[in-house]
Amino acid sequence: MTVHDFTVEATDGAPRPLRDYAGKTLLIVNVASKCGLTPQYEGLEALYRELNGRGLEILGFPCNQFAGQEPGTSAEIQDFCSTNFGVTFPLFAKIEVNGPGADPLYTYLRAQDPGDFGPDSGFLFEHIQRSRPEAIGTDEVKWNFTKFLVDGDGKVVRRFEPNVTPEEIRGELDSVLV
Repeated sequence: MTVHDFTVEATDGAPRPLRDYAGKTLLIVNVASKCGLTPQYEGLEALYRELNGRGLEILGFPCNQFAGQEPGTSAEIQDFCSTNFGVTFPLFAKIEVNGPGADPLYTYLRAQDPGDFGPDSGFLFEHIQRSRPEAIGTDEVKWNFTKFLVDGDGKVVRRFEPNVTPEEIRGELDSVLV
């Protein structure tokens, strides 16, 4: 099984098979519009504009599971992202990334790379320790802007925790881009 075996929901409700992205390097990100990390949209868009021609696709999945930081409708989220950050990479329908309602794609991603979230995550670790201590030491997505790097064959290469910025990921992308 690979990421290409999943179908997700587009913002218009239409099914979108991820096999449509076969041969592309993917950065799959759970996003939110009202989060302290929301400015990462700018860095994600910069990566997309720079590297899309080399095969990078960034797939944004809005999620409202973390302190209600993505309360909008699909249309509101799209408008916010394009107006405030010039986002042109694809955004999909709002999903859950943890728990019994987790989208199957995220259940798979989490199982493939449970993450490396610890005290070196700084302020975010302290915040999660206070607000979601049960998530520490699990494969759960800890917060908005967790990023999964997937190669052209649909295999998960690496998980980046929310505190890792798009700019910090840039160097690793060259090794997986086609």
